[in-house]
Amino acid sequence: MRKPWRRSFPKDRWKLSVQRLFLLVGMFLCGCVAGAGQTRPPAVPLITHNPYFSIWSMGDHLTDEKTEHWTGAQQPLTGLVRIDGKSYRFLGARPQRSPALRQRTQEVTPTHTRYQFEGGGIDLELTFFTPAFPDDINVLSRPVTYVTWNIHATDGVGHDVDVYLDADPRIAVNSADQQVVWGRSRARGLTVLNVGSRDQEVLNRSGDDLRVDWGYFHLAVPDTESAETAQSSSAVDDFLKNGKLPDADEMDMPRTPQTGAAHLAVMFPLGQVGARVVSRHLLVSYTQGFAIEYLRRRLREYWQRDGLSIEQMLEDAEHDYSALETRGKRFDAELTADLERAGEKSYAELAIVAYRQTLAAHELVADADGAPLMFPKENFSNGCIATVDVLYPSSPFFLLLNPRLLEAQLKPVLDYAALPRWKWPFAPHDLGQYPLADGQVYGGGEHNEEDQMPVEESGNLLILAAALGQAEGEWHVAERYWPLFTRWADYLLQKGLDPENQLSTDDFAGHLAHNANLSIKAIEALGAYAMMARVLDKKAIADDYSAKAKEMAANWESLAKDGDHYKLAFDKPGTWSQKYNLVWDQVLDLKLFPRSLRQTELAFYQKHLNQYGLPLDNRKTYTKLDWEIWTATLADSADQFRVLIAPIAKWLNETPTRVPLTDWYETIDGKQVGFQARSVVGGIYIKALANSEIAGKWQHRALSGKVK
Repeated sequence: MRKPWRRSFPKDRWKLSVQRLFLLVGMFLCGCVAGAGQTRPPAVPLITHNPYFSIWSMGDHLTDEKTEHWTGAQQPLTGLVRIDGKSYRFLGARPQRSPALRQRTQEVTPTHTRYQFEGGGIDLELTFFTPAFPDDINVLSRPVTYVTWNIHATDGVGHDVDVYLDADPRIAVNSADQQVVWGRSRARGLTVLNVGSRDQEVLNRSGDDLRVDWGYFHLAVPDTESAETAQSSSAVDDFLKNGKLPDADEMDMPRTPQTGAAHLAVMFPLGQVGARVVSRHLLVSYTQGFAIEYLRRRLREYWQRDGLSIEQMLEDAEHDYSALETRGKRFDAELTADLERAGEKSYAELAIVAYRQTLAAHELVADADGAPLMFPKENFSNGCIATVDVLYPSSPFFLLLNPRLLEAQLKPVLDYAALPRWKWPFAPHDLGQYPLADGQVYGGGEHNEEDQMPVEESGNLLILAAALGQAEGEWHVAERYWPLFTRWADYLLQKGLDPENQLSTDDFAGHLAHNANLSIKAIEALGAYAMMARVLDKKAIADDYSAKAKEMAANWESLAKDGDHYKLAFDKPGTWSQKYNLVWDQVLDLKLFPRSLRQTELAFYQKHLNQYGLPLDNRKTYTKLDWEIWTATLADSADQFRVLIAPIAKWLNETPTRVPLTDWYETIDGKQVGFQARSVVGGIYIKALANSEIAGKWQHRALSGKVK
């Protein structure tokens, strides 16, 4: 790999400076150009609810590829339109004998994905709408996406039009060799087609590269939409042949998807379509029943907390469709405007691409008392559940848009850490492997200290507890878990300034002793502990820990200083790293480190930008997306932020790796190194969170009593 810089070649350094000047100018111009048009996401969210119910398009056009689960497993949806007897594709890569409509536009907003197609004399708008409103957890927890078609003629002539949607039963199982069964049901005003595994082994295993194989996938079609439905493996062939669906459902089951299990098929015969827009919609859903096991207790999805039936949930969702659609458009416009105000258009587009991915990496369930608990899955890694150093980077999203959802993530971890079975003086790393949150599995787990992250996770939880109290405006979490927080603060007081050889959240880079950025986290965590002590009227403790944190911060500067920047590790001169943890000094207003420290680092970083971003540190040319945005947020001016964000905006549009947003990629060629579809991209929202006016507005809305 190319070394980012060398001190020993002065004339090369001059050349490098000129090259970087041209690079910065080019990235700035590219950022302006990218901001003028629609972002091309690496992958497009279609139906995104939780780690199991998550379907994406990985191509530039919706007809380029089969739709997939975020893991890359095929979960095909097929969309066809028949115009005056000729069929065209608008969704999915097959059947290839049916030509694709021309895709004119693609638009991703926080809650909507819209496509515009044209061909055969018509214009077809296809919309996937997931009402993922963080301030309304009743609606947020419903596993329902609305699919809507708006069609009109464009040539002044009426056209005979039929629209077809087909769902492959692979959506309901982990692998195509599993037996499935299917059937149809009635809810009030709805015909519901269902498919699920034969065996229904609920919460039967844990892991990363897994799909759900219990519960049922549903297509719910309103009676008002005048649709025809079928459950047949030949439905698409019949539609292509004669524009009709099979006369009867197939009943020979169970079968596997790979041996011809029935597909769920819906056809809307629209008749003559002219200049006036004709609209149709249906509901796509997946219900699991029990979704998470927490300390051997099986918990249901949050929408079921009061015993709500599946049919009633679907009826409610259909009843609310029109109002939710209006609300969603308003929400999208308002959040987009505030994101642009926080960091300009290129930043807003990046945050929007991350929006549904952040939420869909979680499962929202109800505790025994009906309280919400939220569990993230560490996607495309080791599949851990409730990983503390995943909660930490994703937290800005929740602190901004609904702090109570962050509290719902912290509570399971803190309750676990308070149990006698967690015997260590530092915080845990995780609660198990998704969806089984039965105790830490990473490193030494509950058994030994091998490969633990003691400074990392203790610092994370103290910072998050203080940030939560600040966002909520009250401190019951700090008060309830004060003994835990005191234990971890004492640990950091002893071990935090100059950490021993251990892992941090960037564990893919290996163990590192004397980690300067990790030390910042420990110091800020002690400042956060002092902050909590002060609001809990523990003045003596607050004064003591505040003074110690300031003393450690002063010592940090002398340990880390290395000429025009600060080191990666205290004992390694000539090294550097992103000091992204400094951002909490701003957000929590701790005032532990001088502004000059940030400015020194930012000036140094601008000399080391590559085409697609700032490397994580001097050891490799790869970077972490979330930390890049945290580092850019340290900027004091819009111009400085713009320089740091421009290569990231360029990467978003040009990365050759077409997967749900990765947070670990190469800054030289833009390719994914690892990780995808993770909730940590919620960390992009740190820039908006750091704007007190914007943060206050959204926090007030979520906490004002309007949360349902």
